[in-house]
Amino acid sequence: MKLTHSLAALVLLASASAAHAEVTGTVTVASDYDFRGITQTSKNPALQGSVDYAHESGFYAGAWASNVDFDDCCDESIEIDTYAGFAGGETLLWDVGLVYYWYPGADDIDFGELYGSLGYKWIEGKIWYSPDFANADESAMYYEANGTFELPANVGFTAHVGYSDGSYWDEFYDGGYTDWSVGLTYTVGHFDLALKWIDGSDLADLDDFCRDFDCSGVDRDTFSTDAKLFFSVSTTFPWSNE
Repeated sequence: MKLTHSLAALVLLASASAAHAEVTGTVTVASDYDFRGITQTSKNPALQGSVDYAHESGFYAGAWASNVDFDDCCDESIEIDTYAGFAGGETLLWDVGLVYYWYPGADDIDFGELYGSLGYKWIEGKIWYSPDFANADESAMYYEANGTFELPANVGFTAHVGYSDGSYWDEFYDGGYTDWSVGLTYTVGHFDLALKWIDGSDLADLDDFCRDFDCSGVDRDTFSTDAKLFFSVSTTFPWSNE
């Protein structure tokens, strides 16, 4: 009887919570999977999708997935990110949470990160920290600033600059690096289009990296930080009638 009552209470609680929550799904087609200025698909297109839950309390959680290509270094083919956090604020916006990067079937490269951000009007600053970046027994930090400006006719201007730092980058790439981007966004119907230029300081040359690791047969596009023009189209469900 107690178990039945408990289950009933959980159902009622879940129902009440769902009444004040929103679940959405997003599908994106992109010219590349760019992660902090580094291609994750060897400069090839990416198909990505996410499912997100947001509660009026500020709690949110979700899962995101994309194809990846690390030149078969670790038997990887897909990345799945799971995340949860709290966000709030009116004038000063804040967000704290954690994300875990999964690579099903790959050889022990899963890892997690903590993050926190503050935003005011059109600008946001964010810090990421991983105690075991890429499961390499080395820590890493990522600092970023993002700006979003609304322009007429459903057009937006975006700007980003980030810096990767920490013992992981010192150990494997001879120091951290900077990435930046500028771009435009445009909304037409239920679809969001983005076009941006991505560049930054390049990582240590692959020849330096291969002095410590076997890179025989490695595709030079793998983990490339070359400057690139990026384009994506995304849509979020359920579609609004507005």
